[in-house]
Amino acid sequence: MNDAVSRLTAALAGRYAIERELGAGGMATVYLAHDVRHDRKVALKVLRPELSAILGGERFLAEIKTTANLQHPHILSLFDSGEADGLVFYVMPYVEGESLRDRLNREKQLPVDEAVRIAREVADALAYAHERGVVHRDIKPENVMLAGGHALVADFGIALAASRSDGGTRMTETGMSLGTPHYMAPEQAMGEREITPKADVYALGCVLYEMLTGEPPFTGPTPQAIVARVMTEEPRSLTLQRKTIPPHVEAAVLTALEKLPADRFGGAAAFAAALGETDAQTHRRTAAQGAGRGVAGRPRVPPAAAAAALVLLAALAAWGWLRPRPAPPTSRQHVVLWHYTLGALLDPGVVNEAMQAAIAPDGSSIVYTDSTGGHLQLMRKLRDAAAAVPLAGTDGALSPFFSEDGRWVGYSTADGMLKKVPVEGGGAVTIAHRNDPTMTAAAWLDDGTLIYTGNVGLFAVAPDGGAPRQLLPESVRSGANMLTIAPLPGGRAILYTACPGNCGIQSSIHALDLKTGADRLLVDNAAGAWYAPTGQLLYTDRAGGLFAVGFDLGRLKVTSGAVAVIDDVVPGSFVMSANGTVLYAVATGGDQRTLVWVSRDGTAAPVDSSWRADFEYPALSPDGRNIAVSVHDATTQLWMRRPDGTRQKLTGEGTTNWRPTFTADGRSLVFSSDRRGGPTRNAYDLYQMPADGSAPATLLQHHTFGVWEGQISSDGKWLVLRSDEENGISHIRARRLAGDTALMPLVVDTTISIQLALSPDGRWLAWSGYRTGHPEIYVAPFPGVAWVRQVSHDGGIEPRWSHDGRELFFKSGSRFMAVPVASAATLTLGTPRELFSVSGYRSARNRQQYDVAPDGRRFLMIREPGIAPALTYVENWFPELKTKVKR
Repeated sequence: MNDAVSRLTAALAGRYAIERELGAGGMATVYLAHDVRHDRKVALKVLRPELSAILGGERFLAEIKTTANLQHPHILSLFDSGEADGLVFYVMPYVEGESLRDRLNREKQLPVDEAVRIAREVADALAYAHERGVVHRDIKPENVMLAGGHALVADFGIALAASRSDGGTRMTETGMSLGTPHYMAPEQAMGEREITPKADVYALGCVLYEMLTGEPPFTGPTPQAIVARVMTEEPRSLTLQRKTIPPHVEAAVLTALEKLPADRFGGAAAFAAALGETDAQTHRRTAAQGAGRGVAGRPRVPPAAAAAALVLLAALAAWGWLRPRPAPPTSRQHVVLWHYTLGALLDPGVVNEAMQAAIAPDGSSIVYTDSTGGHLQLMRKLRDAAAAVPLAGTDGALSPFFSEDGRWVGYSTADGMLKKVPVEGGGAVTIAHRNDPTMTAAAWLDDGTLIYTGNVGLFAVAPDGGAPRQLLPESVRSGANMLTIAPLPGGRAILYTACPGNCGIQSSIHALDLKTGADRLLVDNAAGAWYAPTGQLLYTDRAGGLFAVGFDLGRLKVTSGAVAVIDDVVPGSFVMSANGTVLYAVATGGDQRTLVWVSRDGTAAPVDSSWRADFEYPALSPDGRNIAVSVHDATTQLWMRRPDGTRQKLTGEGTTNWRPTFTADGRSLVFSSDRRGGPTRNAYDLYQMPADGSAPATLLQHHTFGVWEGQISSDGKWLVLRSDEENGISHIRARRLAGDTALMPLVVDTTISIQLALSPDGRWLAWSGYRTGHPEIYVAPFPGVAWVRQVSHDGGIEPRWSHDGRELFFKSGSRFMAVPVASAATLTLGTPRELFSVSGYRSARNRQQYDVAPDGRRFLMIREPGIAPALTYVENWFPELKTKVKR
């Protein structure tokens, strides 16, 4: 349950009990709720918070109450409205049925008689409201509910209340429309202040047109294009598209769609009456209007007048085409791309969820990584398409990027390949093998060459493949990882983000001259860089925010100080197209995460509602009373929460102390820390310290390579650990804590093996591995890995054992799974079953972000802030950038 719902539930306790979300629209989110006082189901609609802020909640509620007295068989009445904890809501009856939009999506066209009947019922409702001075203003299929086959008009007066409240004008200025372009009358589309009932007649004509033909009378790629056609074009004949439509129905629809309100029906009742006429009546009525009107009631224009009009239109068109055009305005909107959370499938220290999108050079589409059931693939969304479509054959795709001409999309794969696919879809082509699936940055140069990260360093390869060549000298690439790549104009140089070790901690922006091999540090403590044609180098600071500095392309040098351009941009999340379309994520309150107990049925309860922080990697003591957790502020340190609610900071050395596990007796903690050598990949070691903080931590395990997680077996004899080694591949190793303490390999192969978990009896080792190209859960005997058994088959990460060893838990996409375990001479595993959804809870690729209570009945998890996973999408951004850098 997100934060808004939690707030609303608390505020409306005793009045309404929210059960589930039914859907979301442009103005409100709709929930199914139980009206406690009247013991009935209702639809509770919550106005979008940003819309409420613009409109002014009190004024909106005052205006919406004017519609509460509308009582009609075909009007969905208003039960209640109000404000609760800053959220504006209104309540309507819950309809056991579907919307007209749902039915049209399914059937496309309705039987003529049924379409006419629905239209007449809507017209009857409109006539009733118009007589009482209420104009709907937003008649569309989404606002017509179908219950028992009959029409119910919803949201009566909502658009009116919005237009009359404090922010009606500001709402339009910010791009939130008080209507829907496909169904807006010309006068409404042109912004007329006074909207008459004839606008509703026009909209109903559009709806009936769509019910009969399968689409509205005017369509187009953008709202502006639709409005232009509404103003200048005539709708196509209905009977030419569907010969079974009676002439009197076509005549009525086309009259409702007249451009001038004066030429339409006098009201909704007249429209309904016309729909009920016979063909003979229609013939007599149209004939009586005189011979000056032609087919379907269209005026017949004399030839001389038509010629004069054409000359005038040609002159106006020429003036419009030749006069200087102002730059299109900068527009902003929030977009939601990811249908499922990607955090569970990506390494936040290397592959940022916000980096998983690319914009076509002309801004016409966005390609992004999405996941279904734990499987990654590419999706493509055209600028004005209602939904994205998958790019076939892109399973396991990460970090997409466009070719300079926009014809190809390049991408990495979870198993370490570099591929490309035509932007319209088709067979994917393998270009290179990275040998390091954790490094996914790549870019296309003007000449078609691809630059990509792999192993340690940067490589160049021809667009059709071939032998790659290393671009960085050994002195530069040694010990460094590459997070992002962006080409500079002309193809002679690139910008890239380099990490000396853990990319989640430290990174900097560099320029590489591809001709000379010269490498130059440009900006420290930054991630993700782009060059803007306005002459600036853009980058995101690691602390957040987008900044611009002057940049000399010839000398590859920064020429001015930094200017803040956009606040609170998530580091590395900014992407930009050549035409000035940008996409970025805004920080969403990571320091507002909370620790929660989640029961097996998904019910959640806070551990400590007063403790909010940027939590990571929680661990429970064996008795379930103490909680160890990493908290990120300026640095990442270990904290302990005691049973009495007191909290203790356990560490202070180094910049990162994280991923704790308790020993079996609960007296000690094992954790990873960079205190030995600062934030570099090889500086991480395992440490052990008393859980009560009575003594400082001591070194438990140093390795040639960084040690990222570890666990001591329940008998205290073994240490199991995971490290990232020469090729960047994660391996699992173990050693005895006494006697021969040499490290021995457990899971060491050519794929990534992470998130280790020893069973409570120390006999079995579980982990998440990439043997199939995407993460799955595996189990093997310990300490000798004699065989390996795959547990999950639809994606799996973050394995944990129950304390009695009878269950193995893991995450699969948004599902939290449980597997029955019988441990005898051989391991017997049952069928995985879903317990609840983990959407809204923190996940990670590199270590478990939850723990299991001793009784196995609940789970300690980290709840993310209740903020929608929306990105900010900006068109025509360069004029705004110019203004900001000139200040």
